[in-house]
Amino acid sequence: MRVYSRLLATATDAGASRPFRPAPMALLPPIPLYRRLLRTHRKKLQAEERILGDLYVKAEFRAHRDVENPVQIIGFLTEWQFYAQALEGDSWKEEKLERGKLDKMSDQQIGQLYELMQAIRKKELEENDPESKTE
Repeated sequence: MRVYSRLLATATDAGASRPFRPAPMALLPPIPLYRRLLRTHRKKLQAEERILGDLYVKAEFRAHRDVENPVQIIGFLTEWQFYAQALEGDSWKEEKLERGKLDKMSDQQIGQLYELMQAIRKKELEENDPESKTE
């Protein structure tokens, strides 16, 4: 079999309207990925964020424990791995939700996202309110 150098070329984002997603590492099996997520939460998040994040990760992995569809498994692990990479690189702080992901969400998921947004705004208002601070 002949190897052509053209086939070995890697894709770049030169001239693209938006940059490519970073190349993911090899897909981790569920348990090592689960441990990596909890370890990353411990290192990168504040106490309240960590509690919320850990509870969510545990609930999602528990809910998907019995999934047998390979496409769903790969999608699930891939998205959690992208999340772990973003969290480790601190690129998640000002990141916006992609329109395609929002379109795929159920009404319940959109409702949960809205509730989360309201809770974050409420907390920011409480932290920035000079009257609520004691001296």
